[in-house]
Formats: sequence, structure tokens, C-alpha cells
Amino acid sequence: MQNAYTAVTTFVAATQHRLRSEEKGATAVEYGLMVALIAVVIIGVVSALGGQLSGLFSEVGGELTKAGTTTGGTATTP
Repeated sequence: MQNAYTAVTTFVAATQHRLRSEEKGATAVEYGLMVALIAVVIIGVVSALGGQLSGLFSEVGGELTKAGTTTGGTATTP
């Protein structure tokens, strides 16, 4: 019984040491994966909403131009 306990504690200690020594490499890989995932999400959102945002800004610009001409102000467009 004592022999099995010693084997298990030795295995756990060796595994903990191995995991601690490899933590820096695993952390760098995890950060790289997170950055890649964030970039993919941003690209997807911009691609999906790009046309809608363009239409929204055009609509707001048109309303501002209309509001400027109806109140007597001068509205200029670039």
C-alpha cells in the first residue's frame, strides 16, 4: 500500500513540475489563439455590418442636409 502511494505522489509531483515548466510556452500559444479569434470576430462583424453602417451614415447625412436646408442654414457636401 505504501508503495502505491509513493508511486502516485511521485507521478503527481513530476506532472506538476512538467506543467509548471511548460506554462510559458502554453501561455504564449493561448494568447496567440485569443488574438487570432478576436481578429476573426472583428473581420466577420465588419463584413456583415459594413453595408448596413454605410447605409445608416448615408441616411443620417441626408437628414442633416435636409435639416440644414429647411432651417435656412447652409449645408455643404464634400
